[in-house]
Amino acid sequence: MAMVAHGVKRYANLKHLEYVRSLPCILCGNDYGVEAHHLLKPWRGSRGMSLKAGDDNVVPLCHTHHKKLHETGSEYKFFLNETGDENHGQFRARLLWLHSPYYKRKTR
Repeated sequence: MAMVAHGVKRYANLKHLEYVRSLPCILCGNDYGVEAHHLLKPWRGSRGMSLKAGDDNVVPLCHTHHKKLHETGSEYKFFLNETGDENHGQFRARLLWLHSPYYKRKTR
């Protein structure tokens, strides 16, 4: 399903979001109160004014890490500080999407 804002389609998949929220935080392993963080810098697609990343561009973060990420202001800086890899969020979101039970593979 695609959501449209300003003529741009955004991928939406509520079942995948529920799946991501059921996983532990990718940084500390906490499995309580996990939130699906939509990447500010998506691995696929784009985002813009009033348009968040698609639901295939999400990672599970506990409330503490989710809040800290937004307080940091830079997603790249946040993941660099937490993991040593500024692209950690994109890498993990892509892996989660490709291994999600709700990922739809294209067939010919």
